[in-house]
Amino acid sequence: MSAAQKDTIYIDVDDEITSIIEKISASKNNIVALVLPKRAAALQSIVNMKLLKRAADDSKKKLVLITSESALLPLAGNAGLHVAKTLQSLPSVPDGPTINNSPLKITSDQEAYEIDPTKPVGVLAGDIPEDEPIQVDYDDKPQDQAAITKKEKRNKKLKIPNFEKFRIGIIAFAVLLILLIIGSYWAINIAPKAKVTIKTDTNSVVSNLDITASPSASSLDESKLITTLTNLTSKKTDTQKVPATGKQDQGTKASGKATLTLTDCSQPQVIVPAGTSITANSLSFITQSAVTLSSITIAGKCRNSDFPDVASGSVNVAAQNAGDQYNLSARNYVVDSFNNVTASGSAMSGGTSKILTVVSQQDVDSAKQQILDRTKTLASTELKKQMSDQIKFALVDSLTNDNPTITSAPAVGDPAPDSNVVVTLSTTYTMTGVPQADLKTLLQKDLTKKIDPATQTILDSDDGLGKAVVKLGNKSVNGDIKFNIQTTVNAGPQLDADAIKKEIAGKKKGDSTSIIQKRPGIKDVSISYSPFWVYTTPHNLKKITVVFVEADGS
Repeated sequence: MSAAQKDTIYIDVDDEITSIIEKISASKNNIVALVLPKRAAALQSIVNMKLLKRAADDSKKKLVLITSESALLPLAGNAGLHVAKTLQSLPSVPDGPTINNSPLKITSDQEAYEIDPTKPVGVLAGDIPEDEPIQVDYDDKPQDQAAITKKEKRNKKLKIPNFEKFRIGIIAFAVLLILLIIGSYWAINIAPKAKVTIKTDTNSVVSNLDITASPSASSLDESKLITTLTNLTSKKTDTQKVPATGKQDQGTKASGKATLTLTDCSQPQVIVPAGTSITANSLSFITQSAVTLSSITIAGKCRNSDFPDVASGSVNVAAQNAGDQYNLSARNYVVDSFNNVTASGSAMSGGTSKILTVVSQQDVDSAKQQILDRTKTLASTELKKQMSDQIKFALVDSLTNDNPTITSAPAVGDPAPDSNVVVTLSTTYTMTGVPQADLKTLLQKDLTKKIDPATQTILDSDDGLGKAVVKLGNKSVNGDIKFNIQTTVNAGPQLDADAIKKEIAGKKKGDSTSIIQKRPGIKDVSISYSPFWVYTTPHNLKKITVVFVEADGS
């Protein structure tokens, strides 16, 4: 069996007895702990205590007053209510008020006597005979016991209104009403949309023009198809961090001696300069000083081998790079750039290896390309937006950048302590644009030649400029840019989309369809509304979209 649960109710010093009774009645558990403040005015009366007791009994609640105020204990005891000092203390019914039942003694100058407590005050005073009943006159007729009982039961069922709940209900109703008004306004005036698709007797017309944009032009030349141009720039600086992949041996270089020998007498003297490379097994050593070799010819014959002191010379050499792989034993070498000189070297020694990660040019080039790809996209978007703001048509493929400034930390060839290199690139992008009005004028002039203006019109509001395909040509020395522009538009009956919107605004779907179909050149009309509850064309013209398509649905 689970332990009984209790509700704890805290009473404010200003709470009325009716509010306290209401809280007790509203509690969900059978045991109610009523925590009283000091000097609770509502419970300083024995009548209120008894009302509290009766309310608890009617609600079938066990009520415990939590208080240590001594003045309330007798009143609670008289009403039969349990009291505890704290929520953890054991409750008990305190004693009621002490009544002195000893006979009252009256002393006068003549005599002293006791008052009989069993007799009424009127009898003791001598006003009413002891055996004479007291007659009471009633203004109203006495009610029978059944009526009294019925009235008491009715009074017990009487509940005090909860004004707090009433106030919350009023606020909630007001909020719901406001939301309903806002929702209705949105559903009626903002949400409704209509799309009108008009199939017309149309045909496609293609325009293909070769236009020149010239920096020297001051205005449009329609006959020569020359327009003005505008160049906009955007400077971009960005950084990219990439892994360093270069390897460098920063150990010591091996060294030794080599003997150079002139092998023929075709030249009387050969000078092998310092810095000449001698190679063996793909490993090169560098001469540290110049060597002069002379040829000896006797009786028309080359006698270099007989005079080694003249035809040969010794020189110190050092390995081209550090590394222990340059520690070679004595061997012959090939002398670079000297076919008539041979070299024999002593053992090479002293080479050690210490491999470090360094920045390579390939690392810098990789970071550079990543930065260029990123900044090119940003610059293109930015410049197209600027062109649009200036009502220019951007020649996107004209985007170029100047020679970028590149720095790397560490520099190429330097060790990378954390095996990474940070590359910074700065460059300026340039894009060319031409006036949108000029292109529309040229396209419209060309398209008008291909239709019957008396009965047809170009249905594309921008004369096909929005879907035009541009191919950029070469840029001439004087800065002229040639480009080809091609577009396809729909030509059909002369229809005014804005006029159609005004005619059908606010009308039902059937009426709107009928109005449009009466116009010449219309093959079919379909109207769709959204959201689902909309069944009439919106009054707001901005909410109506008119689309013209060819009769075959293209």
